[in-house]
Order: sequence, then C-alpha cells, then structure tokens
Amino acid sequence: MKVQIITIGDEILIGQIIDTNSAWMAQQLNANGAQVVRIESIGDEYEEIQQTLDRSIANADVVLITGGLGPTKDDITKKALADYFNTEMEFHPESFERIVKIFERWGRTTTEAHRQQCYMPKNAELLFNKMGSAPGMWFEHKNTVIISMPGVPYEMKYIMKYGVIPRLKERFPMQGILHRTIRTVGEGESRIAERIEDIESALPQHIKLAFLPSLGTVRLRLTAKGKTEEELAADIQHYSQQIEERIPELIYGHDSQKLEEAVGQILKARGLNLATAESCTGGHIGHKITSVPGSSAYFIGGFVAYSNNVKVQQLGVQEHTLKQYGAVSEQTVIEMVKGTNKVLGSDIAVAISGVAGPGGGTKEKPVGTVWIAVGNQKKIVTKKLSIGKDRIKNIEYSSVQALNMIRQFAVEQYNLVTENI
Repeated sequence: MKVQIITIGDEILIGQIIDTNSAWMAQQLNANGAQVVRIESIGDEYEEIQQTLDRSIANADVVLITGGLGPTKDDITKKALADYFNTEMEFHPESFERIVKIFERWGRTTTEAHRQQCYMPKNAELLFNKMGSAPGMWFEHKNTVIISMPGVPYEMKYIMKYGVIPRLKERFPMQGILHRTIRTVGEGESRIAERIEDIESALPQHIKLAFLPSLGTVRLRLTAKGKTEEELAADIQHYSQQIEERIPELIYGHDSQKLEEAVGQILKARGLNLATAESCTGGHIGHKITSVPGSSAYFIGGFVAYSNNVKVQQLGVQEHTLKQYGAVSEQTVIEMVKGTNKVLGSDIAVAISGVAGPGGGTKEKPVGTVWIAVGNQKKIVTKKLSIGKDRIKNIEYSSVQALNMIRQFAVEQYNLVTENI
C-alpha cells in the first residue's frame, strides 16, 4: 500500500508551527506495513490543494490530508475537496448537535461559523472525532482512498488510531515490516560503520541498516520486510546480536530509550545516587536526568556553579586552583566533584566547566573547550572536549558526553545489586 501525506496550512510554510503530524503518521503507517512514498506541505490555497490532489491520487493508493477543517474562512479544505469530487456541500445536523452539546458543557454558545463548519462534501463518509468538533472524512476516487482529518495533532491521532488504520488494514494487504533500533554513544557514525562493515555487507536483501546520527549519539536502525512476523523477528534478532557483540561498549539502549533513562536504570539497579555540579551547561545535565519519571530514586540534587564565587564558597574549590589553572580546567572540575560528593553525600558526582560561547574564548582555551569529571570518594575520571562555536550545540553535546561518562563509571566501578537493569 502506497501512501502520500499532505499537510495543509500557511502556518507550516512560514515556520510558525512544526509539522509533527506527518512524522507521527509515517511512523504509524510504517509500523503497520504501509509505504509512505511522499510527504508534502502546502498552503491554504484552493488551486494548490486541487493540483496536489491530482498528483497524489495518480501515485498513491491512499492519500492522507490534515488541516483546513476549522470554522474560520481560511479553512478551505472541505470546499476544495467538494469541488474536486464535483459534489455539493451538505449540512450534517448530527455534527452540529454534537458541537452544541460540547459548548453547552463549557457554558458557551455556538456561532454561525460553527454551523458552517458542519457543511460537508456530500460524498464524504464521516469518521468520528472524539477529541474535537471536526470529523474526519473518507472518500474513494479512482481506486484511491482519500482521508481528510483535522490538523490538531491529538484529534488527528484519535481518528488515525480508531478510524483509519484498522480500516486500511482490512482494505489493503500490508507487507510485513519490523524495526529494531540500537542506540549508541561514544563514537561517530563513520567509525561505527567501519567497525561493523562486514556485518552490514552480509545483510540479506530484505534487511536494511540505517545510521541516524545526532549530537553525541548514533542510532542504528535495522529494518526487515517481506516475511512473516516470526521470521522477521528471528532475522532482526540475529543481525542485531551480531552488531551488539561487535560494539558492546557503545550500546546504551534500544528503540525509543533515551540515554538519561539508561543512566537512571543503571544507577537504580546498583543502588547508587548521583549529584551534579554544572557551570557551562547551566543545569542542563540535571534537567535531562530529572526528565525521567522516578529519577528521585537516584538523583539527589546539584549545583549550578556558574561563578567562581559559588565554586569556592559552595563546592570548596581552592582559590589558588582557579588562579593557577582557571575555571575551565581539569583541576577545577576534579575539585568540583570532590566538593559535591562531600557537601551532598552523593555516591557519584559529575562536574562540568567550559567555554560554551559564542564569546569568552582565548587562544589557550577557545570556544568549545569543556572539561568534565565524574567520580566518587576513591576515583575520579576526566575528559576534555574541543567542540565548536555554537552555544546550544556545545551545551547539548557536553551534556550527552557527561551522561555517558556517568554510565561508564557506574558500570565499571560498581557491581550490580540486582540482575535487572
């Protein structure tokens, strides 16, 4: 089944909102064996909608449309669809009654715009929308199914989940497809590709490997198509295991798992707690750690020690250390770790100090110079980063490196308390 996705709205084209609908729909369709052949965003223009429909219907079995179904005059999708199918608009009293009841519960009254919203193309089969006032619409034209849905993400998702995907699975034969994502940290995609080159070259034709890099991490996605679900699962497991045995030290999780979640699981399994002392990242490491539900079980707190005074007064960094080596130095982050462990009584502490940019760099310590330390009462390990000149990227990349150092330190220095991580 070939699918084309069309998102409608001027707000998408001018960058006022990000089109998350297409990504979500593509993920759901792909997981159910459909092939998305094209994703297109267009404005609220009558002729553009009609021309895009022409192209899409010629090249796809299913066309999914979101946007332009609201009560205001700029929402013209329904009119464009009615004219395209050469049908008239028809008032749908059940939809209007539902809107009236919703507004009554809110203590509000409907307007003429809400009444106009309930005029639908006569040939449309309406799809119930529990999450909003505008129903989805199902059309069939020239052996192609065209489905129009609201652009509000939670409304579209409800219609897709309960009204669209189950029906498409009944209508079209779906090709078997299975994904497995291996999440890595610590090396770039080119180095990983070199290490597993022979495994990738030996993959059978029905299995593909994709490298998906981001700041500090690389996802390796294996995709298998065409066989039964049991056969695909066995194939994915076989080749995933080969890759994992080749680069075990780089792997922190699978599929949708985040690095901060993996770090939390490792700390919790070992009965450890963690504290942070951040300068250049301004609390970003702590933010990532505490974004994980249940992080209070292992994260006890931290310092945003941005100024040297805070480093000295709160963490016990020696003034002569700062004078001799500077705030951005191995010696300073070591003392920050020691001070954090002492003040907060943490099992492990991470400290970071650097020049995030875009200003503040020197010849000896240019923008992007970052020192990280992780340690306990007995041992401290350090790492120097030389990154780039983009402040936000420097903060994000440094935070990822710090989290990975915590992961490695906990695994190497502490035995498991339980068998399940």
